Amino acid sequence: MSNITFTMVKPDAVGNGYTGKIIDQIISAGFTIKAMKYLHLSAEQAGRFYDIHRERSFFKDLVAFMSSGPIVAAVLEKDNAVADFRTLIGATDPQKAEAGTIRQLYAKSIDANAMHGSDSDENAKIEASFFFSALEIF
Repeated sequence: MSNITFTMVKPDAVGNGYTGKIIDQIISAGFTIKAMKYLHLSAEQAGRFYDIHRERSFFKDLVAFMSSGPIVAAVLEKDNAVADFRTLIGATDPQKAEAGTIRQLYAKSIDANAMHGSDSDENAKIEASFFFSALEIF
């Protein structure tokens, strides 16, 4: 599983009907989908996934948001996957995101920012294994 990244289309983007457009943009940018699933995280699951932020002031709001509706989780493959995907999704704050990036096009705010993207190769593997078994990644 080299050159992979993990992503989630967050509840705001799923709820606003942007999932198909976002997936099309990901594929058009040269990523291959290695695994994908549509699910609704419980608060407990969202808390475990974002445990690294447990001591931060925004943790409870993040967990509530991520468990507020369905998400689409995916493992993507491409050379330089993590960095290229972070460029594709744009800055966390959609007001600061480059034109044409996913967050600039589909996010409403810094909190409802449409997408999660792994921040390192190591975290991509950890995050992918949180959602997918080895049998589910092709």
